[in-house]
Amino acid sequence: MLLSTDTQANCDLIAASVRDFAVRNIQPHVREWDDAQFFPKDLFHRLGELGVMGVLVPEQYGGAGFGYAEYVTAIVELSRVDPSIGLSMAAHNSLCTNHILLFGNEWQKNTFLPKLASGEWLGAWGLTEPNTGSDAGNMRTVAIRDGDHWVLNGAKNFITHGKSGDVAVVIARTGTAGDRHHSTAFVVERDTPGFSGGRKEDKLGMRASETAEMLFQDCRIPDTHRLGEVGEGFVQSLKVLDGGRISIAALSLGTAIGAYEHALAYAQQREQFGKKIADFQAIGFKLADMATEIEAARLLTFHAAALKDQNLPVTKASAMAKLYASEVSVRVANEAVQIFGGYGFTKDYPVEKYYRDCKLCTIGEGTSEIQKLVISRQILK
Repeated sequence: MLLSTDTQANCDLIAASVRDFAVRNIQPHVREWDDAQFFPKDLFHRLGELGVMGVLVPEQYGGAGFGYAEYVTAIVELSRVDPSIGLSMAAHNSLCTNHILLFGNEWQKNTFLPKLASGEWLGAWGLTEPNTGSDAGNMRTVAIRDGDHWVLNGAKNFITHGKSGDVAVVIARTGTAGDRHHSTAFVVERDTPGFSGGRKEDKLGMRASETAEMLFQDCRIPDTHRLGEVGEGFVQSLKVLDGGRISIAALSLGTAIGAYEHALAYAQQREQFGKKIADFQAIGFKLADMATEIEAARLLTFHAAALKDQNLPVTKASAMAKLYASEVSVRVANEAVQIFGGYGFTKDYPVEKYYRDCKLCTIGEGTSEIQKLVISRQILK
């Protein structure tokens, strides 16, 4: 699906702006942040000034007021340089911020969205628990009503910005486990008594994006912070994840492009047997396959974005884009390491990081196997 002239112009401007920011402010620190597993929170305040922390938020709430095509473009450009930064930006926008945008009332939108869109606040989103990943219907984090408040107890894990997020959207069980209408979503501010960050994960890749536990112990939340109706939290989450899968497709696409570009440049510079290795058919065919699969992933991702922007059904398209693009990122990163040979296996060259980072794309916001389940259910309706 082709983009309109105006949307394409917006995407081109955003791509140039974000690319310039990434080259100046991210690229010099990629190795340092990855080695130290350092989360550069201040960077996201500056990304807020650039306008990419509220890409989808309407201008009336302090956002940029763009659509998913522009949003995908921004994620791709960040992820080409450092997928960790693309991941954190995507989680902030599509999960926490977007949940409030989709299901918050006017007071909630006016209270929380301007701080999130400006980058003053960093957002987190809590669905996954130690015992429940895709099986979110059996979550154990519970919220019990107490007058005009809810008392929240439990834990969430694998949460992007679980320690550093200034505000979190948390889905907690308020009904019978396994029931479709068993849970409710709440906005929880970081300084709420009983809310704390737990263990930070020591990860294979995406090491500059913080992943940690969120812990709740007799955490009292005012009913004014409840998003939507009681019992609708899980249904809301499924709708949020439809858009979130487009984000991960974009993250995967950017990761693949970054690995491919480094491999292409290296193949055109590295000489063996008296000629550039790009001139050998074995390497040329690898590059051809990589470029073709990236283009297919790009089309699937922007197709899903276009459907989302037109308010058309997007569940199947977003799952297809996420499934295909994430698997492409793994294949492309693998071939990039192969093209670099022994150097590709060292930290002195960039492709080993893409190789480690890309695997998360096949797991986060629903594994490849879950995407196939979603797709099969859609086509078998």
